[in-house]
Amino acid sequence: MRTALLQLTVGDDPHQNVAPLRAALRQAVADGAGFVLTPEATNCLSTSRRHQARVLGTEDSDPVLAMLRNEAARAGAWVLAGSLLLQCDDPDGRVANRSLLIGPDGAITARYDKIHLFDVQVSAQETYRESAAIRPGAQAVIAATPFATLGLTICYDIRFPHLYRALAQAGAQILTVPAAFSPLTGAAHWETLLRARAIETGCWVLAPAQTGTHPCTAGRPRTTHGHSLAVAPWGEVVLDAGTEPGVFCLDIDLQAVAQARGRVPSLDHDRPFRAPADGS
Repeated sequence: MRTALLQLTVGDDPHQNVAPLRAALRQAVADGAGFVLTPEATNCLSTSRRHQARVLGTEDSDPVLAMLRNEAARAGAWVLAGSLLLQCDDPDGRVANRSLLIGPDGAITARYDKIHLFDVQVSAQETYRESAAIRPGAQAVIAATPFATLGLTICYDIRFPHLYRALAQAGAQILTVPAAFSPLTGAAHWETLLRARAIETGCWVLAPAQTGTHPCTAGRPRTTHGHSLAVAPWGEVVLDAGTEPGVFCLDIDLQAVAQARGRVPSLDHDRPFRAPADGS
């Protein structure tokens, strides 16, 4: 399957993000991609919860999702909206950070809400509290397509290997990790984590990312790491998009999944064990 990772620098206005995303998607299709993936927060990257409340819509009203569904049907391509921030029924007014798989008829075939939320202080200047604005998901998701079975995840999930093992053992051959990684943690951990998840599971790992300094009309500006990656099941990085926005294509060979798992069949070697005793 010819696949494209879209590396983007989106702003905090979903309507303004439609046109450049449409152009990138059409370029990917023109380059032969039948499966196109976008990063985390494709519709809006904002640090202001108040601004998000003003500009974000539901699945039925989000302009980016409407465009992606139309373009998928127009091209007859599979599209993963890596994640969109969407209003939902959370009683605290938080939004969903949701990955949506769109089929070649424009229909939504799978949904995954980000389980693990980025509540960290990575430096004196850089603090994140995703749980204040985002409602966490609780359900792991795999999605069957004619070309592969996908395991859907988002960004900070990459630090929780048990999720990826569960997806692979449930049948996933490709793991998707759309992201908006911070520059500090990205430089230190991004590639290492993605390669580890590929090696542990014998899966392809596809990680489209946000990059650069993002335009904003409210709140503080965000800067993201870039370096969208594709990692083969044996752990080789076969695509690194660097730090410029763009469309990055590769061909996915699923035989590599069987070959990696045949060489090291660790997914079949789980054994029960007792947790360590409390050392106190």
